[in-house]
Amino acid sequence: MAGLIEAIALKRKMYFELDNAPYHVLDVEVSTPTARGGQTLVRVKMRNLLTRAVVDKTFKAGEKFTEPDLVMAPASYMYADSAGYHFMDQETFDTITLGTDLLGDDRLLLVENLIVQVQKYNGNPIGLQLPPHVELTISYTEPATKGDTASGSVTKPATLETGLEIRVPLFIQEGEKVKVHTETREFAGRA
Repeated sequence: MAGLIEAIALKRKMYFELDNAPYHVLDVEVSTPTARGGQTLVRVKMRNLLTRAVVDKTFKAGEKFTEPDLVMAPASYMYADSAGYHFMDQETFDTITLGTDLLGDDRLLLVENLIVQVQKYNGNPIGLQLPPHVELTISYTEPATKGDTASGSVTKPATLETGLEIRVPLFIQEGEKVKVHTETREFAGRA
């Protein structure tokens, strides 16, 4: 039996179940009224892991939620084809296939042999959790031109090997490996 979580105990990055769907807590705000007898409210910004929709909802402090049957299985990315994106479970060595609809824009951060956490809800894969940073190679970027810094422009657009476009500093050249922050999709340094 899964444990119960009170609304007041919810924290960022926690998981809970509401209306038979798993949710990931993105942000929590607790408002305590100053009047006597006022109800403490917990405002939660959360993502439905099945639909990927982000919703804001307010709960009373004493409301309880069950822990979801959510398992994180380490897997390495292998390849993509018309059937979807294929990962190999690092514990059972089974192949897990996720469709484009489950991955969304996260597919632009996948490179061969990248270790990710595949989220399984009630035994079925529903998505994945990427590491904080991934290393990708710059496939195209304009060379820096003299006078760029005088105009205040200290970054330039770059296309990565996966097709993702980010802004990088002027000194970065084509063919270099860079770190990309998976949450913000921003340049995080040279690899």
